[in-house]
Amino acid sequence: MDNKNKIFFAVFFTLIAAVVIITFTKYFVAKDYYIEAQADCDPYTQKCFIWNCDPNSQVEGEKCTGDPETDIWYYQNVKKIANEIPLCDPNSENCNALACEAGMDCEVTYCDESTVEEGITCNDPVKYTEENPVEEESSAEECAPDDEECINTEDSSDSIDSSDESSSGDESSVNVENFVS
Repeated sequence: MDNKNKIFFAVFFTLIAAVVIITFTKYFVAKDYYIEAQADCDPYTQKCFIWNCDPNSQVEGEKCTGDPETDIWYYQNVKKIANEIPLCDPNSENCNALACEAGMDCEVTYCDESTVEEGITCNDPVKYTEENPVEEESSAEECAPDDEECINTEDSSDSIDSSDESSSGDESSVNVENFVS
């Protein structure tokens, strides 16, 4: 092998090694890429995309279960840089990996005419709230049966709430349009 071939192969393998090192650093060390995912959306306050189950599907997770809670899913699209996603269990209630906070390189896309794709539907928060009024939880679910202090606190707050409702009239209703983004 002459000198020209040695120089060619040395430069060639050096460039390949440099590309591998740069790529590894970008994707595994700096995590400098974007993750696009679908995250839960609140249909009472946000214009969400709607996913309906497929009654003809044989794929687990896409077929209908008969339970309206799991057969319809309200979601939003989230685009977030990977290095700002915390390492936590996504099934945990404390893990909010796809939440966008101030100062983050993150983008949330809600459903509207410009973002909806063919075959996808959007919800209207005002109409959804009218059709599905928010149910308030009872104090018995929140307090343990032997926790007298909690029960007494709940009873006193219920009596305060009922006196407020009788004096305020229609002022206690919430204007849902203020929450729509």
